[in-house]
Amino acid sequence: MSCLPIAGRELRVAARKRSTFWLRVMAAVTGLVISGGCLILGNVARAGTAQMGRILFAILSWLGLFAGLSAGLFLTSDALSEEKRDGTLGLLFLTDLRGYDVAAGKLMATSLRAFYALLAVLPILALTLLMGGITGAQYWKSSLALVNALFISLAAGMLISALSRDSQKAMAATLLVLLVLSIAGPMADGIAAGVRKQTFAPLWSLSSPCYLLQIAGAWGRSAYWDTLLISQLLAWGMFAATCIVVPYTWQERKRAGAGIAGGLAYAWKYGGRKRREKRSRTIMESDPMAWLAGRERWQSLGLWGIALLVVGSLAFILFKHPKMESWILWNYTGGFFTLLLYLCAASLACRFLVEARRSGLLELLLVSPLDERQIVRGQWRALLRMFGLPVLLLVGVYVTGATLAQLSMLRLTTQAGSAISTATTNQARVSTNQTGRVTTTFTFSVGAPTNAISSTFPRMKTGAQKIALVVAPAAAALRTAANVWALVWCGLWMGLTSKSANLATLKTILFVQVIPWFIIAFATSMLIGILLTSLFRGFSGPPGWWFAWWPLISAVAGTVLATAKDVGFVLWSRKRLHTSFREQASRNPGQAPPVLMPACSSD
Repeated sequence: MSCLPIAGRELRVAARKRSTFWLRVMAAVTGLVISGGCLILGNVARAGTAQMGRILFAILSWLGLFAGLSAGLFLTSDALSEEKRDGTLGLLFLTDLRGYDVAAGKLMATSLRAFYALLAVLPILALTLLMGGITGAQYWKSSLALVNALFISLAAGMLISALSRDSQKAMAATLLVLLVLSIAGPMADGIAAGVRKQTFAPLWSLSSPCYLLQIAGAWGRSAYWDTLLISQLLAWGMFAATCIVVPYTWQERKRAGAGIAGGLAYAWKYGGRKRREKRSRTIMESDPMAWLAGRERWQSLGLWGIALLVVGSLAFILFKHPKMESWILWNYTGGFFTLLLYLCAASLACRFLVEARRSGLLELLLVSPLDERQIVRGQWRALLRMFGLPVLLLVGVYVTGATLAQLSMLRLTTQAGSAISTATTNQARVSTNQTGRVTTTFTFSVGAPTNAISSTFPRMKTGAQKIALVVAPAAAALRTAANVWALVWCGLWMGLTSKSANLATLKTILFVQVIPWFIIAFATSMLIGILLTSLFRGFSGPPGWWFAWWPLISAVAGTVLATAKDVGFVLWSRKRLHTSFREQASRNPGQAPPVLMPACSSD
């Protein structure tokens, strides 16, 4: 037998897929768009080439790290568990194949697309070397750190997939493992340094791929190679564990209904007997589809866990550390939890229709008295019943935190204005030190008179930022609710047309949230910057005072565009679900529409 036969076959199959080519093209186009946007913004702001090179390098490298860590979440977390559900994994072990043959084949097949996408971005990242601001060693170390993060993510997904059978649970477990590997170590070292009142000393951070990228550009001696070695040992250890356990975990174990443990598992998944009887009386008679789609109560536990964690974090900051810096940090933390909310919404919306197609349940529903609209409406009501309250709680907490963060930014701006006004009142004076030498103290100046600068910050405080204090949190709440709305509707359609739940979730997040976010963010930044500079070019006043209105105008314009985008996705998905539901359900996942041959003439 040839070496790694599954790997050779899977690589040939992956090389012929259109997604391998298009993912590489999309990655390169995304990198070019981001680079072009940064260069245009740098030209508008009249920043130096070296400064823009450092900024562009940081943006591309950290986005590449985020994409690399997401690869295991969407590509490998369901690679082996899908084969278990289909019953094809056990057939492979009827031959003389070993665990490493199967694990290596799946890993190579899933990593090919992700590695090609990363390889397409690296030449764009190298353009920053020509711009200046970074060194060649920093570029190569950062590139190696990105490849390391990709391998860690794929290996973690493979291990979780070998231990799991359900796609949604495998995705959640992979996300938890990646979060622990990425941020738990630096957080532990930071907390330890704060408690001991010492400088940051990396210990647990040596296993973090995020910390590896952070120290890639450090000057002098650093723990870069030690961190890389430890990360690789962890990744290869997870892959070796996958090869060991996969021959023993493909068998289907006993399920609910066998003994006390099975009864407890069934009650945990579907609820107790009283709860099931109550739901049957109240929901099943009025809307049987909503009862069927909302039977599994454990699906909402993850979202409730995120909501309670966010509320606890807000309460801790509010009662323990009500500092300005804490609220500014909370603004970024809230963005992270919002991403988790989007991921949960897309995953839960896609799952039911994917599993219904796989098990044949969807065909049975279509021959029942229920029509397409009732099936779609029932699933939407089930999702609303299960996840409406935690989503409202998250949006409310997010608005509260955003309001307090705006207040903190207002205070920091006021303090900065006072400091600048005080510095500009100092005149250049000559003093003599102890050795008799003459030294000169220069005036701190930003190119404007003292009275002009001192009058700028009160205008910022009473004008744009007071309006932004009300508008920005309301815009954030509206955008979050609209994004969840669009993700759910588009997730229903992607679940109907995709082969797996992970692929449907990836397409939903990518098309509804990620790509439009890049377009809207760069479009609004460039258009608003060009518009404001052209309008206030001849305006009498301190240079750049109109930057105070930038966050407000960006929030309003971004919210309007994002809401319009979400409404468009909702209308498109509703129309496709109501008009093409039965046609899509009759096809195999990923099957192309049938081609109608022209009728032959009689002669």
